[in-house]
Amino acid sequence: MSHQLKLMVASALLGWTVIGNAADIKVGVAEALTGPAAKYGVAIKNGFTLAADGINAKGGVNGNKIALVVEDEQGKKEEAINVFKKLIFQEKVLLIFGPTLSNSAFAADPIANATKTVVFGTSNTADGITNMGPFTFRNSVMEADVLPVTTRAAVKKFNIKKVAVLYGNDDAFTKSGYDVFKSALADQKISVTDTETYAKGDVDFKAQLTKIKASNPDAIVCSCLAEEAANIILQTRSLGMKQPFIGGNGFNSPKLFEIAKDAADDTLMGSPWSIENTSAANKKFIADYKAKFGGEPDQFAAQAFDALNIVAEALKTVKLTGSIDKDRIALRNALPAIKFEGATGKFAFRRAAAKDGKEAGYDAQQEAIVNIAKGGKFILLK
Repeated sequence: MSHQLKLMVASALLGWTVIGNAADIKVGVAEALTGPAAKYGVAIKNGFTLAADGINAKGGVNGNKIALVVEDEQGKKEEAINVFKKLIFQEKVLLIFGPTLSNSAFAADPIANATKTVVFGTSNTADGITNMGPFTFRNSVMEADVLPVTTRAAVKKFNIKKVAVLYGNDDAFTKSGYDVFKSALADQKISVTDTETYAKGDVDFKAQLTKIKASNPDAIVCSCLAEEAANIILQTRSLGMKQPFIGGNGFNSPKLFEIAKDAADDTLMGSPWSIENTSAANKKFIADYKAKFGGEPDQFAAQAFDALNIVAEALKTVKLTGSIDKDRIALRNALPAIKFEGATGKFAFRRAAAKDGKEAGYDAQQEAIVNIAKGGKFILLK
């Protein structure tokens, strides 16, 4: 830890106060509210807002209200670092939710761990996120847990023998997804006819897709974020290619259908959440979300909603002392034992495997659901 960071940590530890018998519990929210990743970040912010409203309407947590401190990290690593420092040292939040993208998490999460502040990811699925330290948690299910399930379902549904692969090679999330897909395809003995890459910001994929077309795959595996995925699908169809797509967590956004519309039909995507899940908790979440925001929620809103409720359950077991350093550690110690059933179904934490002798954080232990695109939306694969 640098000398400057040590001084900032020391000053932060003096700032957590409780006034009287109750106080606001300041919760940091660092999400991409502008820029390309806002398609995820705004939905995440909405999920947190809905959860905080619900918790506070019932009296808060042990009489303390949840106060969200929201900052826009723009989906950029540098901004995520700046926002984390602001939330920890100036706003003196109890914990931080975010950032939106795994790339940004790899840059900013070490700051939270250095200051012994819980950082809770609701949309970071890349491998290695929770290896950054014991204060890192996530309820976003790892691609390593979801993609093999999705691939098996696609093979069965479409009788797939061979696939082509396309992925973004300069993003932690899409690169991690590719690595998982590659391993899953090998394990399931599916041959790969061609592997192509692109860079963040690319909009023309026809050179890669022309090579993929020549390799004549049964399906196309794509580790991509939603906007790139939608444009890839459209350009594939313009080349006369009708193969189904197998996608990762990044596909699960309304942006996919805003751009690709029905061209995305027969795309398979795995997720812990489905709008078609008829559990009482999910039905209430969907109804409340529609009433507040005037539209349907997505997976990212659902995961954020559940995440704040998970933290609230942990805080019920914590007696806040008024010392921010003690309270941050107490929350971290309470979280691993929490089991919860919410909009995304049954949830528990699973300790991540340590790497390089470094203590790790906690991943999500949750079942994957496979969805298929039909008529401009994802429905449960039967």
